[in-house]
Formats: sequence, structure tokens, C-alpha cells
Amino acid sequence: QVQLVESGGGLVQPGGSLRLSCAASRSIAISNAMGWYRQAPGKERDLVAAITRGGSPNYADSVKGRFTISRDNAKNTMYLQMISLKPEDTAVYYCYFQYCKPAGCNNYWGQGTQVTVSS
Repeated sequence: QVQLVESGGGLVQPGGSLRLSCAASRSIAISNAMGWYRQAPGKERDLVAAITRGGSPNYADSVKGRFTISRDNAKNTMYLQMISLKPEDTAVYYCYFQYCKPAGCNNYWGQGTQVTVSS
């Protein structure tokens, strides 16, 4: 089992910035994939940004140029830097990591952190 702890959400004005963190209880260097999803009220959970092993980051079109996903393997922590925030970015943000074994892969999710963009 992998425990994930998210932090960094909050209330920010439009145009502001936030950095989300997701700390894992297991080495993230061996994860197969990691990323961030978000879910706004009444909507489905959508991919925001993700990194796969050996691949480049990919982003939802709505956040390209504003959000940056990164990782610190030494701290077993993933980040989502968000700038130029818009009201439509308001959602609960969830991090995930995927770990694989020969028998298959498992996805582990954080508890979610609320991001509210409002004046």
C-alpha cells in the first residue's frame, strides 16, 4: 500500500499562483506514472497533467503554459505549479501514482486538496 499526502491548496485570486505537493510513502523513482487530476462540482474527474516513465509531461489543453508538473525523487514528492489561475480552475485536485509489478499495476490516490480561484 502507498500513502499519498497532498498539500498546498487554498483560496487565491484570479491571476494568482499556487503550488500543490503530493508526498508518497514509497519511492516515486520506481513509479510507472504519476500525475494530477481535478474534479469540479457536478463534473467528472479530468486529467490535468501527467508524467509516464521515460516520457515527457503532458497537459490538458486548458492548462498548457500555466501549469507545470515536476518531481523530486529524493523527497518522494511530486508538484503542480499553477500560475495565472482562473476561476474555471476551481476544483478538488487529486494526485496519483501508478506502480507496476509483473502481475499488474495499481493506482494510488491522494485525499484531494481544494483549489478555489475567486475574487
